[in-house]
Amino acid sequence: METPLSAITTHVLDTSCGRPAAGVQVVLELQDGDARDRWEIVGRGETDADGRLRTLMPPGDAPPGVYRLIFETRKYFDTLSVQALYPQVVVVFEVAAGRAHYHVPLLLSPFGYSTYRGS
Repeated sequence: METPLSAITTHVLDTSCGRPAAGVQVVLELQDGDARDRWEIVGRGETDADGRLRTLMPPGDAPPGVYRLIFETRKYFDTLSVQALYPQVVVVFEVAAGRAHYHVPLLLSPFGYSTYRGS
């Protein structure tokens, strides 16, 4: 039986070598609605061998609000003995009411990255 998906998931692909980025530590935070500079950790984990992290939150709807994913990219590239420009990648996004699932992939290389709303 397959484990139900978290309300927010991610997938990290290392485009410099054309494979999933396994072992990337990720923190998920929710912004305090009253203070833009305060964040609460609501999930954390590490990408699996396929570069996926499916268990950041419980299954079901994510509460509406502004979230950020923090990817510890320096640690990942250090394990490959690759010098990289970005020690972290921080992706801030907004969850709307009534949306069941958000998938936020990261395409990563030592000197650049991109992200998008996945499915």
